[in-house]
Parts: sequence; C-alpha cells; structure tokens
Amino acid sequence: MSEFERSRRIAAPADQVFERACDIDELDDWLPRDLHVRPEDPPAVTVHEDAKGQDERALLRTERDQLRMEWGTRDDDRYAGWLQVAGIDDSSSDVTVHLSFFDEEHAPAGDFVASALDESLERLAHRVSG
Repeated sequence: MSEFERSRRIAAPADQVFERACDIDELDDWLPRDLHVRPEDPPAVTVHEDAKGQDERALLRTERDQLRMEWGTRDDDRYAGWLQVAGIDDSSSDVTVHLSFFDEEHAPAGDFVASALDESLERLAHRVSG
C-alpha cells in the first residue's frame, strides 16, 4: 500500500473552505487537471482520467458536521482518499488531503502524487480566496 498526505493553510474560515472544496460542480476546478468528476446517484460518481482515457466508478461522501469528504473506487478497493478541513481561527483553516493506493503495481510515482496534491491545494486556496 502507498499512502500520501499533504496539508495547506488557507486564509478563510473552515466552513467556507469546506463548502468550496466539496461543491461537486467545482471539483474539477481544484482536483488534479486530468481528473473530472460526474455526479450520478449520490454517493455514486464517475471519475474520468484523461491520461488513461477511461472512466472509473467511484463513491464520494461528505460529512459536513465533521468538515470531511471521503472517496474511493466503487467496484474494488484499489484507491481511497479523504479531505479534512480544520479551523485554526475565524479567518484561517488547515486542509489535509490523504490518498491511499492499495495496489502497489498501479500506484503512481510518489513525486507525481506529491506534486499533484500540492498543486490541487494551491488551486483550492486560490478558488476560496479569489
């Protein structure tokens, strides 16, 4: 199993950060550029990955009272992840994203994942503050 985690402080209240992060119509704006989420019958979604040119059946759940979003593959246990928002004070929050790849053979390279997570958190910060 390969696991990756990145965090970033965002200058906005936790509720505001969480609402922007979990808006299913805006996920493509901050997720890695080659991933696109299409809602189905919640919690079911389809994730299209441009690099592979294929769709993956997935689940996406939000726990608003916990400021947490969780996702993973629907048909097998190859991949899962979560996003957690924690309020620091009235005007700043920490956002942590964690990814788990359960199939080592199909896990992306660590440098690639770290870079994609950093870029995604940067885009989320920009969307929240912009």
